[in-house]
Amino acid sequence: MSHPIEQLKQIMAQLRDPESGCPWDQKQTFDSIVPHTVEETYEVIDAIHARDFENLQEELGDFVFQAIFYSQLAQEQGLFDFDDVIRSVNEKLIRRHPHVFSDQVFDNEAAIRANWEKIKSAEKSSAGRQEQSILDGVPKSLPALSRAYKLQAKCAKHGFDWDTLTPVVDKVREELDEVIEEVRCSPQDPAAIEDELGDLLFAVVNLTRHLQQHPESALTRANQKFSRRFQGVEALAKQEGRSLDDYTLSELDRFWEQVKLQEKNQGSD
Repeated sequence: MSHPIEQLKQIMAQLRDPESGCPWDQKQTFDSIVPHTVEETYEVIDAIHARDFENLQEELGDFVFQAIFYSQLAQEQGLFDFDDVIRSVNEKLIRRHPHVFSDQVFDNEAAIRANWEKIKSAEKSSAGRQEQSILDGVPKSLPALSRAYKLQAKCAKHGFDWDTLTPVVDKVREELDEVIEEVRCSPQDPAAIEDELGDLLFAVVNLTRHLQQHPESALTRANQKFSRRFQGVEALAKQEGRSLDDYTLSELDRFWEQVKLQEKNQGSD
């Protein structure tokens, strides 16, 4: 019996077979698969957050299949195959960890990280991908919050950052004031409001970074908390046999506070 990875590669090749393959798989391209890759990524994340490890196993399989699919497309075009992908990452991991896979010694973690960045820069230079800006390495397709975080972190490594929290907080207040000022204009300028909201969000991301938090994680937890509490509101309304639409906002707020109190008593965040 073949190795599971080899079997998966064979399945992929059969799905793409021009004569006997699956019509859907046959017509896929690099670009058409991208939305599925994004979806599978978030499904992996959902399983991790839910601590549903049985589902995580399945979702990781779907995620690996994405890499197999891209590699099959590349192989058909004579670019590379899945073995090349694995060989490449093996070599890169060994090359970037000389403190593990060779006798090279560093004084501390900061020195290890600095050497990591030096190796990455040398790799890009030898591959003809020398960056014109320190920001070139930040993927443009990242979610906006994550990209803002990465941009700020990159600049911070080169000294373009505040040393204390006070100016960071002051910047958030300043940007909030500018949003309010723009909203109060008559007539309102939607483009200007969007611009100021973007500045505010960027400043808040910077605040999360200075507090050693990640904006995506913080907002994910806030989303989970809101969803949980709103579902509690729905449950209370259902107990009374009425639709949410039948309640006033003040009545729904009363339910909301009741749910919050229940969570506090139960020790939820």
